[in-house]
Amino acid sequence: MKQSFPCFTKVNRISLSVIFFILVTLTTMATDTLQVHSPSGKICVKVWMDKQLCYSISFYDKTILEQSHIDFILENNQSLSSDNSIRSGSVKKINEKIISPVPEKRRIIPDIYNLLSVTFRRPYKVEFRVYDDGVAYRILTAFRDSITVKNETAEFSFPGKPSAYFPGIQKREDADIFHTSFEEEYPLMRLDTIPRGSIAYSPLLVIPDNNPLIALTESDLEDYPGMFLESTGSSKLRGIFAGYPLEEQATEVLYRQFKVIKRAPFIARTSGRRSFPWRVIIIAEKDKELPGNDIVYRLGSPSRIEDVSWIKPGKLTDEWIIDINLFNVPFRAGINTDSYKYYIDFAKRFGFDMIMMDAGWSDVNDLFRITQSINMDTLVSYAREKGIKISLWTLAMTLERQLDSALSQFNKWGIDCIMTDFIDRDDQKAINFFHKIAKACAEHKIMVMFHGAPPPKGFNRTWPNAVAREGVLGSEYNIWSNRVTPGHDVALAFTRMLSGGFDYEPGLLNNATINGTRPVSGVVTSPGTRCHQLSMFIIYDSPMQIFSGNPSEGIREPRFMELLGNLPTTWDETIILDAKAGEYIITARLKDNNWFVAGMTDWTERDIYLNFNFLSEGTYKATICKDGINADRYAADYVIEEDLNVKRGDEIKIHIAPGGGFLIRLDKL
Repeated sequence: MKQSFPCFTKVNRISLSVIFFILVTLTTMATDTLQVHSPSGKICVKVWMDKQLCYSISFYDKTILEQSHIDFILENNQSLSSDNSIRSGSVKKINEKIISPVPEKRRIIPDIYNLLSVTFRRPYKVEFRVYDDGVAYRILTAFRDSITVKNETAEFSFPGKPSAYFPGIQKREDADIFHTSFEEEYPLMRLDTIPRGSIAYSPLLVIPDNNPLIALTESDLEDYPGMFLESTGSSKLRGIFAGYPLEEQATEVLYRQFKVIKRAPFIARTSGRRSFPWRVIIIAEKDKELPGNDIVYRLGSPSRIEDVSWIKPGKLTDEWIIDINLFNVPFRAGINTDSYKYYIDFAKRFGFDMIMMDAGWSDVNDLFRITQSINMDTLVSYAREKGIKISLWTLAMTLERQLDSALSQFNKWGIDCIMTDFIDRDDQKAINFFHKIAKACAEHKIMVMFHGAPPPKGFNRTWPNAVAREGVLGSEYNIWSNRVTPGHDVALAFTRMLSGGFDYEPGLLNNATINGTRPVSGVVTSPGTRCHQLSMFIIYDSPMQIFSGNPSEGIREPRFMELLGNLPTTWDETIILDAKAGEYIITARLKDNNWFVAGMTDWTERDIYLNFNFLSEGTYKATICKDGINADRYAADYVIEEDLNVKRGDEIKIHIAPGGGFLIRLDKL
């Protein structure tokens, strides 16, 4: 019979049927083993010292992570393993709740785990949190003075020959490997076939032959670089970290940004008394358990904003992807006052909360040099009259240089949300930039979206005003490539989304079949059906959902736009009804008393039998938007049905075209 409580062993298990906390002093023998289970008992972590600190993980008594090493090396080569030994270990049961002020998946988040704390003879400590849906560990130090971290050892050794969705970064001899926009595809590859030394960013999803799915990522980064994952040419992955930037150079390809031209032989200089980022191992017995997992958010530091009442994300428009290619309008479309007034009118008509003024509203290198064709006072006044907010794009280099004065000016204009772009790094200095900007924006009661940035990894819990992140190969790539596919779109829910929401910018209204997709600037076409694009607004986590389609096209389809424009972006609960990584997903979300259900598929058409057993008692009015009968030939074909009432336990059949999707709104009567 499996135990459902934490336990501690010295070779053999000692039952702790009643005790929730235990403190035992260990000897220095290599056989001394600490052991802790998840609350239900299905996950077990063993920790011991054998030259280095080692750990392994089992799932229902089957090893899913073999002996892997943890170490922490300071500049003087002092480490967890150098002349060090375990001094004591303790286990504690935690059962708490987190109330999310900006709920991406759910408002009330259970935080239930067993905590193993391991202390050493030197001023180190390692904590393991063992949940029923994953394991996380972090290193803590207690040095009096500041420290220089030379490196960190983080190993993940898998049994057998598993495969992984590996978002590898392409190496270039003339470029810093750690300079990346975190916008890659997720090819499925067998781990031992990936060339040794290949580097990917997290989250990274591992698919074993028989064991549960395992995703690797991290949480709670501050004053420390992000972790990349390096192939070893075997079934082992190891963490690798960007060296501290010693020399930077302002370069300009598309826009100006700092690129590192020399890195230090250490990864961080930081306080000696602190906790370091969590290394996270998400464990899912079934594919559908992954997209709803919020362990990374749970591990983030609590909010540093006391009053969060002003943080109100929602839906907005953006004009950049379609190059403001408006038509059937009595003015010259472009970066000008008339075009943005048109966007404001569109937002007002169809239920959007704000519009984005993307790159070009000002000189990108000077936020106070407004483009001559734009009258900001007129636009701000017009937007206020219509009850629509304005969000502004900024270049990261420029925003940092003009930060205080720019935020003050934004307050005068009534701007409560900005985007900043082109950081493209997550070394220690870049991570500190994100915290600096979020803190400054919070002081001015401004929400912030980061583009050209890594996934949030718990940052959005610490700074709930950080309402969106990019770090994803999304809609914009349809402008110049065929890299985006429906299969890629589905895979994102099982990979990138595990580290926090992302700004994909869905809603393109020009849609194409597998043979019809081609990049055309200004008339951007998305692969897959119209309903595939629509489903993203429900399936993808993002409190700030950006509609990237052309409003001149949307106006011609008012019923479709009314449905899209009135979708929520934050949720009381999320349930993944069915899913297969990289193939299809069906998601149900609750907002107040109403449910929203969406599904998407790869290029394989499917028949979905949707059972409404997740509903509460009562009758719901269903509005269904699904692929039309000809969507396999004309991808923009869809149908909206509104004459159906459903109850708990009812079942309906929905056909999804190749690259298709659907959306159902269920309003409780």
